[in-house]
Amino acid sequence: MRIFLGGDLGGTKSHLLLADEAGRVLGFAAGGGANHEAVGYGAVTEVVRSLFREVLASAGIGATRVTAAGFGIAGLDWGSEEPAQLAALRAAGVDGFPVTVVNDAVVGLLAGATEGWGIGLVSGTGCNCWGLDRDGRLGRVLGMGARVGEFAGASALVTRAVWAISRAATRRGPETALTDAFLTAFRAADALAFLEGYCEERYPVDASLAPLVFSVAEAGDRVATECIAWAGRELADLVTGVARQLDLTGSSFELVLIGSLFRGGPLLLDPLLAAVRAEAPGARTVTLSGPPVIGGVVLAMRRAGIDRRDIDRQRLAGSIQTDRSPVLAPRPHELEEVYS
Repeated sequence: MRIFLGGDLGGTKSHLLLADEAGRVLGFAAGGGANHEAVGYGAVTEVVRSLFREVLASAGIGATRVTAAGFGIAGLDWGSEEPAQLAALRAAGVDGFPVTVVNDAVVGLLAGATEGWGIGLVSGTGCNCWGLDRDGRLGRVLGMGARVGEFAGASALVTRAVWAISRAATRRGPETALTDAFLTAFRAADALAFLEGYCEERYPVDASLAPLVFSVAEAGDRVATECIAWAGRELADLVTGVARQLDLTGSSFELVLIGSLFRGGPLLLDPLLAAVRAEAPGARTVTLSGPPVIGGVVLAMRRAGIDRRDIDRQRLAGSIQTDRSPVLAPRPHELEEVYS
């Protein structure tokens, strides 16, 4: 029986999964972040080495039993980075069998797409979007966020909310309940005191405040609602760009939604899907329910020649218990951390 290793190396957490070709999970391991942009390649090696030993031990096998491996890696944005990523994995002991590395958005897509192709849209702390057509051709955005005008994860949504608070404070825009919500969160005396603390980087204004924006919108604030709708439209822009690259705008395809921001519900999803379907009416949404590491196993299986339609994703997903990310939903009393 062939055995496959899947990996999902993220910014805040990493998962390794061993499964056989029938979709039976043999071992699972979870650990810290392994995005080289944040921790460096040396730390990537250390995280993967520890997890690889753990997942092999949990399965009761040695590394020589692994047939192939597939890794989705946060921060793997350019082909020029692949040799360094593969070297970091080899140094961790992931060697002696074929290893495929892709951006982590691709394994999320493979984990959720029932036909093994479509478009995967990520919105967690940050955002990304990659796609595969039926022939395996890749389409993508850059994954570089605000530097290249790509939005919106939770961080960008919170920044957009601060813009709205600034506009209200300087009379360039309408009043908004976001102001009082952020003042309360940071115990600031007034809007200018909050904005001073924000601009001087004394206040930790980050992705963890996204639930607060949803909470204010759910209470009926039009400005907060528009901030979330803006995020939806920006995410749709990523999707339509990839759909154009892959000539999918006139086709029916699965749009796999990956990441905690999508748990915000219709406030985000309605404007997103309206904008996507205006150009790609055949898009069918799939919300990723299992961990993206399943897509790493799928990638490894495909490397070994297993047909994408023969891979039992549901069986894989049903066998794994992971520490789930906090649900991103309106919670007026909590400021939760949002993970990609």
